[in-house]
Amino acid sequence: MKIWLLRHGEAAPARGRDAERELTEHGRQQVRDMACHLAGQSLSRIICSPYVRARQTTDVLLEALGCGTTPLVVPWLVPDEPVQSVVRQLDSLPGADMLLVSHQPLVGLLGSWLCDGTLAHPLPLGTASLACLEGDFVIAGLMRLQAMHHPQVRT
Repeated sequence: MKIWLLRHGEAAPARGRDAERELTEHGRQQVRDMACHLAGQSLSRIICSPYVRARQTTDVLLEALGCGTTPLVVPWLVPDEPVQSVVRQLDSLPGADMLLVSHQPLVGLLGSWLCDGTLAHPLPLGTASLACLEGDFVIAGLMRLQAMHHPQVRT
């Protein structure tokens, strides 16, 4: 099983509620640039945070991939959700390969927990960064980091 972790693209500065921040045009381009790493992957589920920037990231990605999949929007992929709670939710889902679109610190901590069994060394995922974890079970320390991709810095 593969679990792909995608942090949302660059978002506009906070002006009110954090959950309502939208992607910038640069953030949208970052996501389009990262789509090539998911092309051809058989994702049984695409799950995203309810925050606007994560939903927009998912929409941009699906458009870039030419994919008509309907993502599952869940309340438990928000930035400060406890990692163990997310792992329980993932373990209850049927299906194999999945993409999670979420936020820091959650994606970094989740990757660390699943690969190392600790929260001490979060994966360094900047905006629109993508990590691929692989393993037989969604259990602390039993997955392997297969790849990590970061968007190009444009000047």
